[in-house]
Amino acid sequence: MIKIAFMGAGSTIFAKNILGDIMDTPVLKEAVEIALYDINGGRLSESYSMLANINQNINNGKAKIITYLGEENRRAALKNAKYVINAIQVGGYEPCTVTDFTIAKKFGLRQTIADTLGIGGIFRALRTIPVLFSFARDIEEVCPDAWLLNYTNPMASLTGAMLRYTDVKTVGLCHSVQTCAETLLNSVNMPTDNVQYHIAGINHMAWLLDIRRNGVDLYPEIKRRASEINQKHDDMVRHEIMQTFGYYVTESSEHNAEYMPYWIKRSYPELIERFNIPLDEYPRRCIEQIAQWDKQKQELTLNADITHTRTREYASYIIEAIETDRPYKIGGNVLNHGIITNLPSEACVEVPCLVDGTGITPCFVGNLPQQLAALNRTNINTQLLTIEAAITHKRDAIYHAALLDPHTSAELSIDDIRQLCDELIEAHGNWLPAYH
Repeated sequence: MIKIAFMGAGSTIFAKNILGDIMDTPVLKEAVEIALYDINGGRLSESYSMLANINQNINNGKAKIITYLGEENRRAALKNAKYVINAIQVGGYEPCTVTDFTIAKKFGLRQTIADTLGIGGIFRALRTIPVLFSFARDIEEVCPDAWLLNYTNPMASLTGAMLRYTDVKTVGLCHSVQTCAETLLNSVNMPTDNVQYHIAGINHMAWLLDIRRNGVDLYPEIKRRASEINQKHDDMVRHEIMQTFGYYVTESSEHNAEYMPYWIKRSYPELIERFNIPLDEYPRRCIEQIAQWDKQKQELTLNADITHTRTREYASYIIEAIETDRPYKIGGNVLNHGIITNLPSEACVEVPCLVDGTGITPCFVGNLPQQLAALNRTNINTQLLTIEAAITHKRDAIYHAALLDPHTSAELSIDDIRQLCDELIEAHGNWLPAYH
């Protein structure tokens, strides 16, 4: 049997997608043991109920599903796993995400999602990297050959830290690559069939470098149609990035609005309206999801007839390709090491990767267009300094990460940024290690 450990199994909807996919994959469905791990017993029980029903309904109950609650059972959950899927969120919406937003707002710094870059992304990484390192110590001892499939944000900082400072085979996975070309074509009312594309860069800021149908470059027609849209829509920031820098970016407009210094500016409040930027979007989503959960919980965990159809998430396809040695291409987050030649070698980059029986192999990209590499480097600076802070526990490294963050540095002074970091360190308390 192939053992798969799912860390953060209380993420019930995401667990349904990833583990439901695995149970809906013919070569895997009858040969898997699934270890569900979480520190929240209630959510763990809910996920188990849902997955047990899915297992029965689409798999005749052939997958073996076992729950593991609490840190004292973590090593047992991981023992002999061949694949470890990470979907944890350290600190949750409350208190930590609320802290990231409210203290930043006190300084006049507004955010949209705050899970990847910006002050919110920095502190999410700082509280998550120590937990991942504790996972890594267990993996190195009880399942040293396992692949860690990381879905947790901030993707580049977490995956980069694991690859540089542990011996765990790690790849970062995000669904923005799969949906990028389709989203762009839909936004300009063009067909999505028979399209070939090439994407590379960093997570949430990878670039649609080429998009064609039957060998014909689609970018000129895409840009022409995009320029003629005269009404507000949900992807205005990305369209503006494409028109200004020449290429479309993988992750959504609400994300990219806070990865650059051009959009959320106190001196230009009209930009928020002009580009339809949803400030405080992530807290709003969290509040809505919490309010809706009681209804969703009934539909997901108490529905004996619940079923599942395989999604486009990468995890099941990766496991299938490794187990069968049938090649599959993904967009994966890996250490650069010369893959993108005009980005730092220690950066975590998102590039095409070949998956087969030998594992996950990144494909050479070469130089990005200079303006795209330059934009990526502004984010990489903060990611690398965030990792340095997590490794050294030096407060100065946190300051440096925030001082070089594009949005934060465009809005606040050096003194304000230092004070903001100090207040966040104090507010997060035991969610962070001690910084000196």
